[in-house]
Amino acid sequence: MISFDKEICTNFQEASSREWLETNGIGGFSSSTISGANTRRYHGLLTAATKPPLGRITMLSKFEETLILDGEKFELSSNQYPLKVNPDGYLFIKNFRLDPFPIWTFEVEGIEIEKKIFMVDGQNTTVCQWSLISSQKSEISLELKPLFSFVDYHALQNETYDVDMEFAVENDYVSIKPFNDLPELFLKHSTAEIEKTGYWYRNFEYEIEKERGFDFQEDLFQPFKLKFDLKESARIVVSTEKQTISDVETFEKGEIERRENLIKVSGAKDDFAKQLVLAADQFIVSRSEGKTIIAGYPWFSDWGRDTMISLSGLTLATNRPEIAKSILLEFSTHISQGMLPNRFPDASDEAEYNTVDATLWYFEAVRAFVEKTGDYDFVKKNLFGKLVEIIIWHLKGTRFNIHVDTDGLLYAGEEGWQLTWMDAKYNDEVFTPRIGKPVEIQALWYNALCIMTDFAERFGDDDGAMQYRSTAEIAKESFNKVFWNEEAECLYDIVKNGDKDSSIRPNQIFAVSLPHTMLSIGKARKIVEKVEAELLTPFGLRSLSPNHEKYCPIYIGSPYERDSSYHQGTVWGWLIGGFVDAYRKVHPNGHKTDKRIEEILEGFKIHLSEAGIGQISEIFDAEEPHK
Repeated sequence: MISFDKEICTNFQEASSREWLETNGIGGFSSSTISGANTRRYHGLLTAATKPPLGRITMLSKFEETLILDGEKFELSSNQYPLKVNPDGYLFIKNFRLDPFPIWTFEVEGIEIEKKIFMVDGQNTTVCQWSLISSQKSEISLELKPLFSFVDYHALQNETYDVDMEFAVENDYVSIKPFNDLPELFLKHSTAEIEKTGYWYRNFEYEIEKERGFDFQEDLFQPFKLKFDLKESARIVVSTEKQTISDVETFEKGEIERRENLIKVSGAKDDFAKQLVLAADQFIVSRSEGKTIIAGYPWFSDWGRDTMISLSGLTLATNRPEIAKSILLEFSTHISQGMLPNRFPDASDEAEYNTVDATLWYFEAVRAFVEKTGDYDFVKKNLFGKLVEIIIWHLKGTRFNIHVDTDGLLYAGEEGWQLTWMDAKYNDEVFTPRIGKPVEIQALWYNALCIMTDFAERFGDDDGAMQYRSTAEIAKESFNKVFWNEEAECLYDIVKNGDKDSSIRPNQIFAVSLPHTMLSIGKARKIVEKVEAELLTPFGLRSLSPNHEKYCPIYIGSPYERDSSYHQGTVWGWLIGGFVDAYRKVHPNGHKTDKRIEEILEGFKIHLSEAGIGQISEIFDAEEPHK
């Protein structure tokens, strides 16, 4: 459980800087801040995935909440308008906790109200509940005004005559379909009085969008209001399907049990590990008949690279290998010309293939799966032929000039494209094109060849094993000749036609951390020392050394300013995994090494109570306080 007391909750800036996230396992989500004020266009009580895991539509933005005590009204909501927060209901928040989902305690005139929000796994359904904890008042009621947006989740709503504010009331349902091309939304309630309103609320301001250099004002429409007598809990089930109020307790019990079971299955012992297990689950979603991984909330879809990098941690380390198998199988159906998709765009059914590393991380994901499960039969039957095909395409050449050079190393890149994980691009400007032979691509290529050698030997493909082994040996010899930077005692970042980029970047850590390495232990130790000295922070590795002329310590400003600094110093949390694995390799002293790694991870434990609570941020500023 993560909790915040009144001191944090009643400080608008502190409370609004902490965001909660609920997900539904099919790509939909619910998210906002502790204060109740939305600070992003992506905040909302129900963002439905209409074509799982994509087709996301933000339907219900929030409720305006008014507590009525013996006729006197108290606003529990909070909104940021131009130059003003109104209402300021955050001042009534006594406590917020993530236990396991968002729960608020409001205290008004000695009355305590508990509010909770959670999503139902596998459905575009959000459950909201307000309950009276203690009271000395005779008449207590709650008035809720739903504020709707009904827009693509990347978009903002503006007041328009095109919205149909008519709604239908049937038993305890209120249904609304403001646009013909969007799904109908159902609000199932526990015996509320319904009153027609038909207003627009104008000029909500979203501070984070303003900071990001995007449009930051939105109008929301409010067709009706609901009034509850709080003698019984006020419950609303917001869904794209018809639900029943009697299901609420079943939904809640089921979600609590589901999350408890995730922790039990994982074997996590301490609170930090348990919270990471719950956080990991939020990224695993359905695609077609299989599973995939969302690259990040709130705006990313599923990306091949991110999926394969994180598969081991999200599924195998949490003891859910059946999920890993489903993901590996699902992505195998999207292999084209020996390449895994880079991403599945929101607005298209066509996958994009502009990546060189996603495919190579796939080999490592398959290897990790087999190491965990021993299920070689699955690999032989379903994946090995596709892996062979991938190697063949890379040897002869595939999209974006990806091909094995005469030295056995893998060349990749064309002007105007970004193929590695350092993929920031603004309009036509690619900030880190890294065309040529990037260091981590060689490490991944060699690792893949060694994995294929092992598979081929096991599956009786002697000719294949011989070819993979010899190609790997050529790559290893070439790599050690051209990539070692004797002066800096580490690896070059890119080699291209004799030119060598000596920028100190974290990519070289994978030449040490991957299971199959081309390096001697002496060189590996020096690389780890160099990365630790210049790139390690409490929240991951810097993407560029502070000693470099292009180093950007702060990630802020317009889209151009942010994209141009994205991989020029900005700290990336995911890189800590490669660093820890590399550190263990070169420091075999168990107890001492464990203690050092505990120190390295301490910052992440603290971070769970910041920003996206219960989660770890994608990136951090390169300098203290590492915002």
